[in-house]
Amino acid sequence: MSRAGPEAAGARTHAPAGIADPVDRAIVNALQGEFPLCERPFAAAAERFGIGEDELIARVDRMISDGTLTRFGPLFDAQKLGGAFTLAAMAVPAADFERVAGVVSAFPEVAHNYARDHALNMWFVLATPTPEGIDDAVARIEAATGLPVHAFPKEREYFVELRLVA
Repeated sequence: MSRAGPEAAGARTHAPAGIADPVDRAIVNALQGEFPLCERPFAAAAERFGIGEDELIARVDRMISDGTLTRFGPLFDAQKLGGAFTLAAMAVPAADFERVAGVVSAFPEVAHNYARDHALNMWFVLATPTPEGIDDAVARIEAATGLPVHAFPKEREYFVELRLVA
Protein backbone atom coordinates (compact mmCIF):
# COMPACT_ATOMS: atom_id res chain seq x y z
CA MET A 1 0.00 0.00 0.00
CA SER A 2 2.00 2.97 1.23
CA ARG A 3 5.51 3.45 2.49
CA ALA A 4 5.54 4.96 5.92
CA GLY A 5 4.48 8.43 5.08
CA PRO A 6 4.82 11.72 6.77
CA GLU A 7 2.32 13.23 9.05
CA ALA A 8 4.62 16.15 8.30
CA ALA A 9 3.20 17.04 4.92
CA GLY A 10 0.26 18.49 6.82
CA ALA A 11 2.16 18.75 10.11
CA ARG A 12 -0.42 16.32 11.47
CA THR A 13 0.26 15.46 15.10
CA HIS A 14 -2.84 13.39 15.84
CA ALA A 15 -5.40 11.18 14.17
CA PRO A 16 -8.64 12.62 12.83
CA ALA A 17 -11.30 13.25 15.47
CA GLY A 18 -13.32 10.26 14.35
CA ILE A 19 -14.24 7.98 11.52
CA ALA A 20 -17.92 8.22 10.70
CA ASP A 21 -18.21 5.15 8.47
CA PRO A 22 -18.71 2.06 10.68
CA VAL A 23 -16.92 -0.27 8.22
CA ASP A 24 -13.89 2.05 8.07
CA ARG A 25 -13.90 2.20 11.87
CA ALA A 26 -13.99 -1.61 12.08
CA ILE A 27 -11.12 -1.87 9.57
CA VAL A 28 -8.91 0.55 11.51
CA ASN A 29 -9.70 -1.09 14.85
CA ALA A 30 -9.32 -4.70 13.68
CA LEU A 31 -6.27 -4.64 11.43
CA GLN A 32 -3.75 -3.29 13.94
CA GLY A 33 -1.53 -6.28 14.57
CA GLU A 34 -4.04 -8.75 13.21
CA PHE A 35 -3.53 -8.70 9.45
CA PRO A 36 -3.81 -12.22 8.00
CA LEU A 37 -0.67 -13.96 6.77
CA CYS A 38 -1.85 -15.97 3.79
CA GLU A 39 -1.82 -15.96 0.00
CA ARG A 40 -4.63 -13.35 -0.27
CA PRO A 41 -4.59 -11.40 3.00
CA PHE A 42 -6.93 -8.64 1.84
CA ALA A 43 -9.52 -11.24 0.77
CA ALA A 44 -9.26 -13.01 4.13
CA ALA A 45 -9.47 -9.74 6.07
CA ALA A 46 -12.39 -8.46 3.98
CA GLU A 47 -14.51 -11.45 5.05
CA ARG A 48 -14.43 -10.15 8.64
CA PHE A 49 -16.14 -6.96 7.51
CA GLY A 50 -18.64 -8.49 5.09
CA ILE A 51 -17.06 -6.79 2.09
CA GLY A 52 -14.99 -7.91 -0.88
CA GLU A 53 -11.23 -7.82 -1.30
CA ASP A 54 -11.35 -4.97 -3.84
CA GLU A 55 -13.54 -2.87 -1.55
CA LEU A 56 -11.18 -3.34 1.40
CA ILE A 57 -8.20 -2.30 -0.73
CA ALA A 58 -10.14 0.73 -2.02
CA ARG A 59 -11.14 1.76 1.51
CA VAL A 60 -7.56 1.51 2.80
CA ASP A 61 -6.30 3.46 -0.22
CA ARG A 62 -8.96 6.15 0.35
CA MET A 63 -8.13 6.44 4.07
CA ILE A 64 -4.45 6.90 3.18
CA SER A 65 -5.30 9.47 0.49
CA ASP A 66 -7.60 11.52 2.72
CA GLY A 67 -5.19 11.46 5.68
CA THR A 68 -7.30 9.26 7.96
CA LEU A 69 -4.37 6.82 7.90
CA THR A 70 -0.82 7.98 7.47
CA ARG A 71 0.57 4.49 7.04
CA PHE A 72 -0.62 0.96 6.31
CA GLY A 73 2.03 -1.71 6.27
CA PRO A 74 4.26 -3.95 8.34
CA LEU A 75 6.73 -2.80 10.96
CA PHE A 76 10.09 -4.52 10.92
CA ASP A 77 12.72 -4.59 13.64
CA ALA A 78 15.68 -3.21 11.71
CA GLN A 79 18.18 -4.39 14.31
CA LYS A 80 17.01 -7.99 14.14
CA LEU A 81 17.52 -7.82 10.38
CA GLY A 82 21.11 -6.53 10.78
CA GLY A 83 20.25 -2.86 10.33
CA ALA A 84 19.76 0.04 12.68
CA PHE A 85 17.28 2.71 13.60
CA THR A 86 17.34 5.89 15.59
CA LEU A 87 15.03 8.67 16.65
CA ALA A 88 16.07 12.00 15.15
CA ALA A 89 15.00 15.60 15.58
CA MET A 90 15.54 18.96 13.95
CA ALA A 91 14.85 22.59 14.82
CA VAL A 92 13.04 23.82 11.71
CA PRO A 93 11.98 27.45 11.21
CA ALA A 94 8.17 27.52 11.18
CA ALA A 95 8.07 29.30 7.83
CA ASP A 96 10.14 26.50 6.27
CA PHE A 97 8.51 23.54 8.02
CA GLU A 98 6.46 22.27 5.07
CA ARG A 99 9.41 22.35 2.68
CA VAL A 100 11.77 20.64 5.11
CA ALA A 101 9.10 18.06 5.99
CA GLY A 102 8.79 17.18 2.32
CA VAL A 103 12.56 16.87 1.89
CA VAL A 104 12.98 14.73 5.01
CA SER A 105 9.99 12.52 4.22
CA ALA A 106 11.32 11.82 0.72
CA PHE A 107 14.26 9.88 2.16
CA PRO A 108 13.48 6.14 2.07
CA GLU A 109 15.20 5.73 5.46
CA VAL A 110 12.58 7.95 7.14
CA ALA A 111 9.89 5.76 8.65
CA HIS A 112 7.63 8.55 9.82
CA ASN A 113 7.87 12.24 10.49
CA TYR A 114 5.87 14.42 12.84
CA ALA A 115 5.69 17.91 14.29
CA ARG A 116 6.13 18.73 17.97
CA ASP A 117 5.66 21.94 19.94
CA HIS A 118 9.28 22.16 21.10
CA ALA A 119 12.54 23.81 20.07
CA LEU A 120 13.23 20.56 18.22
CA ASN A 121 9.94 20.71 16.35
CA MET A 122 10.41 17.97 13.73
CA TRP A 123 10.93 14.38 14.84
CA PHE A 124 11.39 11.29 12.70
CA VAL A 125 12.66 7.73 12.84
CA LEU A 126 15.51 6.62 10.61
CA ALA A 127 15.89 2.94 9.73
CA THR A 128 18.81 1.66 7.65
CA PRO A 129 20.00 -1.75 6.41
CA THR A 130 23.32 -1.35 8.25
CA PRO A 131 24.31 0.44 11.46
CA GLU A 132 26.70 2.64 9.45
CA GLY A 133 23.78 3.78 7.34
CA ILE A 134 22.42 5.99 10.11
CA ASP A 135 25.35 8.42 9.97
CA ASP A 136 25.14 8.48 6.18
CA ALA A 137 21.39 9.20 6.21
CA VAL A 138 21.85 11.95 8.81
CA ALA A 139 24.59 13.57 6.68
CA ARG A 140 22.45 13.42 3.53
CA ILE A 141 19.42 14.92 5.31
CA GLU A 142 21.59 17.72 6.71
CA ALA A 143 23.00 18.41 3.24
CA ALA A 144 19.54 18.41 1.64
CA THR A 145 17.89 20.64 4.27
CA GLY A 146 20.79 22.81 5.39
CA LEU A 147 19.81 22.08 9.00
CA PRO A 148 21.47 19.97 11.68
CA VAL A 149 19.93 16.61 12.59
CA HIS A 150 20.12 15.43 16.20
CA ALA A 151 20.21 11.61 16.42
CA PHE A 152 19.04 9.92 19.62
CA PRO A 153 20.05 6.25 19.48
CA LYS A 154 18.25 3.74 21.67
CA GLU A 155 19.84 3.15 25.08
CA ARG A 156 17.21 0.74 26.37
CA GLU A 157 14.22 -0.90 24.74
CA TYR A 158 10.72 -0.91 26.14
CA PHE A 159 7.78 -2.63 24.51
CA VAL A 160 4.55 -0.70 24.65
CA GLU A 161 1.86 -1.89 22.30
CA LEU A 162 0.06 1.01 20.69
CA ARG A 163 -3.43 0.34 19.45
CA LEU A 164 -5.41 3.28 18.17
CA VAL A 165 -9.18 3.10 18.46
CA ALA A 166 -11.15 4.91 15.83
